[in-house]
Amino acid sequence: MNETVNFPITWDLDSIFKGGSDSKEFTEFFNETDKQLDVLLAKQDLNVEDLVQSIETITPRLRQTGAFVSCLSAQDVKDKKALLLLENVQEQQVKTQKLMLRLEDELRDLSEEAFRELLSNEKIAPSAFLLEKTRSRAMDKMSSEKEELASKLAKDGYHAWGSVYNEAVGRMVIPFEEDGETKMLSAGQLHNRLGSTNREVRERASVASLNAWEEQAPLFTQSLNRLAGFRLKLYEERGWENVLEEPLELNLMTEETLTTMWDTITKNKPEFYAYMDKKAALLGVETLALHDVGAPLPLEDESKNSISYEDACQLIIKHFKRFSPKMADFAEMALREGWVEAENRSGKRPGGFCTGFPMEQESRIFMTYDGSMSNVATLAHELGHAYHSWCLKDNDVQSQKQYPMSIAETASTFAEMIVADALVDEAESEDVRKMLIENKLSRSLAFFMNIHSRFLFETRFYEERKQGMVPTERLNELMIEAQKEAYGEKVSSYDPYFWASKLHFHITGQPFYNFPYTFGYLFSMGIYARALKSESSFEDAYIALLQDSGRMSAEALAKKHLDVDLTKPDFWQEAIDVILEDIRQF
Repeated sequence: MNETVNFPITWDLDSIFKGGSDSKEFTEFFNETDKQLDVLLAKQDLNVEDLVQSIETITPRLRQTGAFVSCLSAQDVKDKKALLLLENVQEQQVKTQKLMLRLEDELRDLSEEAFRELLSNEKIAPSAFLLEKTRSRAMDKMSSEKEELASKLAKDGYHAWGSVYNEAVGRMVIPFEEDGETKMLSAGQLHNRLGSTNREVRERASVASLNAWEEQAPLFTQSLNRLAGFRLKLYEERGWENVLEEPLELNLMTEETLTTMWDTITKNKPEFYAYMDKKAALLGVETLALHDVGAPLPLEDESKNSISYEDACQLIIKHFKRFSPKMADFAEMALREGWVEAENRSGKRPGGFCTGFPMEQESRIFMTYDGSMSNVATLAHELGHAYHSWCLKDNDVQSQKQYPMSIAETASTFAEMIVADALVDEAESEDVRKMLIENKLSRSLAFFMNIHSRFLFETRFYEERKQGMVPTERLNELMIEAQKEAYGEKVSSYDPYFWASKLHFHITGQPFYNFPYTFGYLFSMGIYARALKSESSFEDAYIALLQDSGRMSAEALAKKHLDVDLTKPDFWQEAIDVILEDIRQF
């Protein structure tokens, strides 16, 4: 008889720094990091080689402090000490920016010939990609004095608005009638109710959500406008007219690639309409409402729509193993060692994420697990992120361990797809099989239509924000217009306050926190299609691709490992064809 493996549902942060937000270990580590930064900044004679070495050395310490504080503030949004620690971390990030600006200055002043000669230095060569990016960015920015001032002002201006949003959402307590009593739910808990198998519950949750976000809208109108206003003023000073310049640079991809991707998706959207109509019929409605789009299909045995956390962990490990024994072994280790915070409790921030602790070569995953198949997908998704980092752990060059969000979302959605396909193959009845195929397709709709609506909203909002503040009523209009276009007017109701409820619009770490999800999803689908056709194991080829993710652009990565051109529609269509086959099966 096999011994039962226990998978804790709350994470272990004490193995990183003991004591939570009162941790003396963290305080000592933070102060030592601060001291090292101050020593580096005091040195006025650092050359390029010195600066690169300093940045490579200090980066993992900074990632460590930032990750720990983000975990503290996510697990308990009322942890006031964690909010104060976040302030300190942001101060460190400002100091680090000074080092980066000094490196930019050094690189900007080099001739092309001198720069190429620099890259031939054997001590510099491993960081060549970092230097290429840094020099290109330096050529396109303000003077270092202005950039340093902007970085200082951002802490209490730009980033502060993101903190205000997070705290306000964390304090939201929303009344919801359930089981004959009124329960007070967090925003994250109410969001889970929107995925209920019971349509009446979804409808009530939708109304409760609309009322809650409408009440908070005046504050979030301010936060969204101020965030965008700061970015636009900064872009104006840098001479950037295109609001996509920064997000494209951060994602190491070209606008031509992005446009080709969206154009290919739009061309294929009508293929999804028959599926949406069929789902509406199965749910007993004429047309899907927005809260129906991601809802699971009803089953005769509703227990099949729910799975315990322990069983979800076992299921993911089992199905990872079919594709990659190495990935399965990693997932079992991460789940067993308490890398995941999944408990369904109030006081947590909504959403999910994976963050890395480079000093331990570990990750931590945050989510709220309520037993739905959607939550199983989220857990697999975040484990995909963690595995990506694990594959890079032996790389000695720190800058090559930092990959763009577009490729990060590739590893995560690839992990989701492995589990989703395996579940369909093993379905014990046609009823369950139909439900699982539909679950896959509803995620496709999220990437093709929900994410597209976010992209359309954000690009149009930024254009209007250039003329001044955009009021709540207009934000609602822009949101509904974007949803209608993205969904092809195939849904009966919309969510005008989605711009307020979606955390991603208010994240300050990266603008346009939307299209990388769709890029990663389709890129992973293209990789998955090739893995299915491969006559031998695809495991090592996949790991090789992940290991290159921090040292080349998205286009170069695709060319090297898949021999495809992302600026042409062929690859994107090949990836979409995998999903169209699911539609035919459904």
